[in-house]
Amino acid sequence: MKIAILSCFYPFRGGIAQFNANLFEELGKEHDVRAFNFSRQYPDLLFPGKTQYVTPQDTAVPVEAEALLDTADPFSWGRTARAIRRWGPDVLIVRYWMSWFALSLGHVAAHCGRNCKVIGILDNVIPHERHWFDKPLTRLFLGTLDGAVTLCEEVGRDLKSLRADVPHVVLPHPIYTHFGPKLPRTGAERLLGLPAGRRTLLFFGLIREYKGLDILLQAFDLLDDRYQLVIAGEPYGSFDKYQRLIDASRDPGSIHLFPDYIRDDEVKNYFSAADLTVLPYRSATQSGISAVSNHFEVPMVVTDVGGLKETVGERGTGLVCDACTPTSVAAAITRYFDDPALQERLHAGILAEKQRLSWSRFARDLTDFAESLQ
Repeated sequence: MKIAILSCFYPFRGGIAQFNANLFEELGKEHDVRAFNFSRQYPDLLFPGKTQYVTPQDTAVPVEAEALLDTADPFSWGRTARAIRRWGPDVLIVRYWMSWFALSLGHVAAHCGRNCKVIGILDNVIPHERHWFDKPLTRLFLGTLDGAVTLCEEVGRDLKSLRADVPHVVLPHPIYTHFGPKLPRTGAERLLGLPAGRRTLLFFGLIREYKGLDILLQAFDLLDDRYQLVIAGEPYGSFDKYQRLIDASRDPGSIHLFPDYIRDDEVKNYFSAADLTVLPYRSATQSGISAVSNHFEVPMVVTDVGGLKETVGERGTGLVCDACTPTSVAAAITRYFDDPALQERLHAGILAEKQRLSWSRFARDLTDFAESLQ
């Protein structure tokens, strides 16, 4: 099968690019696969982080791809569609996670060739940070698809609310394995400059309002001095309100801040030093952080939003808070550390997920779904 993937690849960085690189490699083991990349993903005005691109210090895996699609340049949309038509794929896979991409990706999907099936992998249908134009633009994009893949049931329900007739399958997010093996705990603590022997909580990933770092900081104040908190990730927007909470906390010295984009070769340092990953999200679909945490066999505490209960709580890899509040988050954290039997049960659940959520299975199920489309 000839499969084209249109999305962000190296030199773009971040979870979407990492996912795409893993999928490209896995599909390429049995199929003829070609990557079509963005020449520009977002205008700088719309990107709140420091950079969209890998830096010389990053260790992201390069993927050979044609950088064609400028989401802000309609002339590039036609050029991208023509390049895909010339190659003549049987299937075009496009990634979709916010309405900014609806017009550019939708145009390419609608003009990629009569015999090419278009499958959207939908990270989000309704975005975390919503605007009035999200639903109409997303409906336009969904109208170009022959089939859709979501990574959890929650996004599947959002899909059906906007377009119930599109063939759809849920394929859970595979476990990331490209970050390397887990380090010895003491070595990871030494690399990060952390005191040894503490109960270490990890908040990992881009810092955005919907991810609830402020909730975790308030929850941390309810815990005793056996705990320490590691915050690792680049802030998207101002960090001022979080810094004020840190400065006013009961023990600022137990909060260890690493406010930068974490390179692929450094990810293992943080998860190897952690006892528990905490995702106190105000809204969510699925989370790529859970795929990293499972790889390093670190249980999670999550809030009951979006698909987190489905992908973490129901799979036995973490605890789901009763409410999205500091009190509830602190109670779940305490429950985990106070119950050795629970710790063993969650670890067993993670080992089972590592067997279930392989990239080979995801690729096989994806191509089976593509072949089923009429």
